[in-house]
Amino acid sequence: MRAIRFISLLLLSAFASVLALPGASPAQVVVGVAIHVAPPALPVYEQPVCPHAGFMWTPGYWAYGEAGYYWVPGTWVAAPRVGFLWTPGYWGWGGGVYVWHGGYWGPHVGFYGGVNYGFGYGGVGFVGGRWNGGVFAYNSAVMHVNTTVIRNTYVDRTVVNNTTVNRTSFNGGEGGVKAEPTAAERSAEHEEHTAATHEQSEHEHAASTDKSLRASENHGQPAVAATSKAGDFSAKNATAAKPAAHSNSANSADGKSSGNGGAHASSASKNAAGGGANKNGAASGGGKNAANSGTKNASNADASKGSKPAGQSKKNGGRAGGKSRSAHGGGQKESGGKPQR
Repeated sequence: MRAIRFISLLLLSAFASVLALPGASPAQVVVGVAIHVAPPALPVYEQPVCPHAGFMWTPGYWAYGEAGYYWVPGTWVAAPRVGFLWTPGYWGWGGGVYVWHGGYWGPHVGFYGGVNYGFGYGGVGFVGGRWNGGVFAYNSAVMHVNTTVIRNTYVDRTVVNNTTVNRTSFNGGEGGVKAEPTAAERSAEHEEHTAATHEQSEHEHAASTDKSLRASENHGQPAVAATSKAGDFSAKNATAAKPAAHSNSANSADGKSSGNGGAHASSASKNAAGGGANKNGAASGGGKNAANSGTKNASNADASKGSKPAGQSKKNGGRAGGKSRSAHGGGQKESGGKPQR
């Protein structure tokens, strides 16, 4: 009881200072998770193959519970609405505490702390795909998709570059990412939003009950780092974290990526969100971005069995509930290889 009282007082005292964080707003800040210990570095892992046409990648992230930090594996989920993209949540330092800013769905990608989650989320905007006429097209130079099954793809290698990796998982403070939201990212925060879907919330809850996902148990290298299906942590549908020595396969926070055997997602300055939305309404991006690859997108792909994502069925266009949460990730090998972070 005394501990609960202490936490409540801490949160109340931190709330005012939290709003001074880059991009913070009352609607985005999730009051209730504010701690003094920084989250661990992002693990290095491969992205599972996309299970269904139209499914969206939500990067893995460190959440916080009674036993401390635990890893919420990256996973593929259906978007709650055609045209919506996922803005990952992020940890931000302010007022002497680390505060979680929940992720959300919206027409443009907003500020996510400059954190390089990979798989198209290199710190600014999103270059892993775009919406075209109600159908989501994947940048196969970035996303791990089976192009013989999912045909609505294109290739934009201009977002792939070589550099060292930055696995920092939080914004601000000592050792944190030094990033401020652009005008376009601030604008995106005030657009119509949808919170994390029920599927995403259940996925996080399942992770919170798995002791092996606790940082205290896995020391920053979870055995289940990413899954092809939300909530399914079985070995056949999951990929494990790799040793940090493999981090040269990941994307760096400055938007470039290394060439350890494959292409990787990035968000370089040419793809910055400062220029607003692209012509297809995908990630906000100034200059060249995924929308300008020049490759033609194929028509609707044949959806695999299972629930149909947004854009595949008229019955799946409504909003989804759930608390605002988020995710992290990595890069990708293209020709049949798995993307890596």
